[in-house]
Amino acid sequence: MGELGDGATTRDVADPDPVLTPTTTRRAQLTRVAFLALTLAAGAYAVAHQWARVRAGFADLGPLPLVAALVPALGSVTAMMLAWRGLLGSLGSPLGLRAAARVFFTSQLGKYLPGSVWPVVAQMQLGRAHRIPRARSAATAALAMLVSLATALVLAAATLPTAGGAHAAGYRWAFAVVPLLIAGLHPRVANPALRAVFRLTRRPEIEPLTGATLGRTVLRSLAGWLLAGAHIWILAVALGAPPLRTLLLATGGYAFAWSVGFIIVFAPAGAGVRELILVAALQPVLDPGKATVVALASRLVTIVADLVAAAATAREGGSREVAAPIAEAR
Repeated sequence: MGELGDGATTRDVADPDPVLTPTTTRRAQLTRVAFLALTLAAGAYAVAHQWARVRAGFADLGPLPLVAALVPALGSVTAMMLAWRGLLGSLGSPLGLRAAARVFFTSQLGKYLPGSVWPVVAQMQLGRAHRIPRARSAATAALAMLVSLATALVLAAATLPTAGGAHAAGYRWAFAVVPLLIAGLHPRVANPALRAVFRLTRRPEIEPLTGATLGRTVLRSLAGWLLAGAHIWILAVALGAPPLRTLLLATGGYAFAWSVGFIIVFAPAGAGVRELILVAALQPVLDPGKATVVALASRLVTIVADLVAAAATAREGGSREVAAPIAEAR
C-alpha cells in the first residue's frame, strides 16, 4: 500500500465523490497534455519575463551560485510536500510518498496561472484518483497553507528585527494576522470549524486535528522555510554580502516576502510583491542593484525547482490518476 501519513490507519474512508477509474480515452490524454503544456508554458513565460532584468547581474553572480541555490530550493519544496502529506494522512487519507509527491508537485504548477485557487483545485482533482474526498483535499490544502503562512511570519518576526531588516517595515501590517492564524489553528477552534463546514456541505467528517499533528506540520514547514532562506543566502553571499548577518536577513526576508505575496492574492505566486519586499529586506547587506539581482535570480531558481520537482515525479508508475486536473475543472 506504500507509506502512510502521520497518525493514519489503513481503513477505507467513505467517499461521496465518485472515484475515477484509470482514464485511457483519447480525450483524457489530450486534456492531460493540454494542462501540462499550459502550466509548463506559464513557468517558462515567468522565466523569460525576468530574463532581461537578471542577465546583467549574471555577469557578477555567475552560474555556480544559481546551481548551488537550486539544491536547498528543491529541499524546501520537498519539506512543504511532506508537511502537506502528513496532514492529509492524519485527516484520514494516507498516501504513499511517490503518489503524494506527484499530486503535490503537479498541483503546485497551478500557482503560475492567474488566480490562487488552481493548486487547490488540482489537488482535489488529482486526489480523487486515490480515493481522497474533495472536501478533505480542500481542507488539507487550506490547513497546510495556513500553517505555512503562520510559520513564515513567526520566523520573519524572530529574525528580521535582530538583523536590522527595518527596510521591510512598511509591510509590518502582515504580522497582524499571526494571532488570528495561531488561534484558528488550535485544535479546539479548528476541529469545530471543520466539523461545521463538513456538516453544511454534507460530507463525512475527517479525523480530528491533534496538537501532535500540528506540531509535526509546523516543524516540517519550518524546515522548508530554513531551506528556502538558504537559497537566498547562497545568492547574496555570492554577490559579497557578509555571511552571518545575511543568514538571518535571507531567512526572515524570504519568509516575510512570501507571506505578503501570499496575502496579496491577485499576484500569481506573489509575483512582483515578493521581489519588492526581498530587495528591501536585503538592503542592510547589499546595495539595491545587487539585492534586486538576488530577488530576481531567486524567482528563477524557485520556478526551476517547481518545474524540476514536477517533472521528476510526473511518471505515473501504475497509480490511478486524474487527467488534466486544472484543465477539467476550468
